[in-house]
Amino acid sequence: MRSQSSHRKLRAAAVVCAAVAVAGPAPAAAWAATAAQDPARPAAAPTSDPFDGLTPAAIADRAVDATRSADSLRMTGEVVTEGQDLDVDFSVDDQGSCQGRIGVDDGRAELRRVDGITYMKGDESFWRTSMTSQGVPENQIAPVIELVKGRWLKIAPGQAGSGDLSEVCDLDTLLDDLGRDEEDREGLTRGPDREVDGTPVATLVKKDGDETTTVSVAQEGEPYIREVVRTGGDEPGTMTLSAFDRPVKVTAPPADETVDLSRLDPGTPA
Repeated sequence: MRSQSSHRKLRAAAVVCAAVAVAGPAPAAAWAATAAQDPARPAAAPTSDPFDGLTPAAIADRAVDATRSADSLRMTGEVVTEGQDLDVDFSVDDQGSCQGRIGVDDGRAELRRVDGITYMKGDESFWRTSMTSQGVPENQIAPVIELVKGRWLKIAPGQAGSGDLSEVCDLDTLLDDLGRDEEDREGLTRGPDREVDGTPVATLVKKDGDETTTVSVAQEGEPYIREVVRTGGDEPGTMTLSAFDRPVKVTAPPADETVDLSRLDPGTPA
């Protein structure tokens, strides 16, 4: 139940715009967290255990199938990936629409994608951190920040970075590697039942050296993956999944609040 692809794709959304401005996976089950079960809060027990008699690997099979079949979901949390703090609150569907915010270290940006067009609005720290990480010279960073300050960067289909962002904003692609390697489910054990946002969940625990990953699977309704917790290792953090199969309604920003990506082409007058 583990790879790093989704982390990479989410991080790509946070840097790809900066990378193209001067020309920009673990699956859900590999997202991690430091939040363990709160011993002061009793678990909400379902009327019966839907996973009674199933091995942890079999529960994982059901969770992977259910989560991959969702039409949409919302992911929120904080993780460390490639040495950077990644903070997300992101709704996405399987039709290429998404909206939310993504933070990298101290920078924050809002992201929207609708009708094949991507819009990103970042603060100065976001643009500076992103462009610096891509090796953009300082003398090119300041003019870009000035141009996009308080505005949405508009990236149309066919423009640089559009393809990468379309993958980030497509649920099927984002979860493409979820559960692909069944060997990763070896060694899973079932931990204590608990609850996530009021939903009773079963927990699946995988230990790998000093790293522990805990996956919470809904015991009511569809057996969706509801939370992934990783402690120890190089990429700790938490990711919670919710709002399954709810419409992702995205509105394009007003035209007078956008700047087209082509304006950032060094050969195009600003």
